[in-house]
Amino acid sequence: QVQPVESGGGLVQAGGSLRLSCVASARTYNLNTMGWFRQVPGKEREFVAVVNWSGLSTRYADSVKGRFTISRDNAKNTVYLQMNSLKPEDTAVYYCAAGTWSTSADDFRSWGQGTQVIVSS
Repeated sequence: QVQPVESGGGLVQAGGSLRLSCVASARTYNLNTMGWFRQVPGKEREFVAVVNWSGLSTRYADSVKGRFTISRDNAKNTVYLQMNSLKPEDTAVYYCAAGTWSTSADDFRSWGQGTQVIVSS
């Protein structure tokens, strides 16, 4: 297995919370920055959050800042995205990937299949 596997998506009401998980192979995960992106049909993949290898540095899109938290557990090759105060505009397929310290999807590789998040109003 090379591609990461995302999970934790689902249907939630506005204001609710979800926690996404992404498990990657050691080859993909180790020493790499990990990022979360999201995509809706007809639009380009959008940056959500990124965390560096140590977990001490993070960066967020302005649209999710203060509501989402990215973290990682290097012992489990897993990166998380805690999403609180969800809004209907957060509805998308969420993907994780390994890459460099960047907000551009072009700088990431080894994309997973994604997990669908639907936020109802």
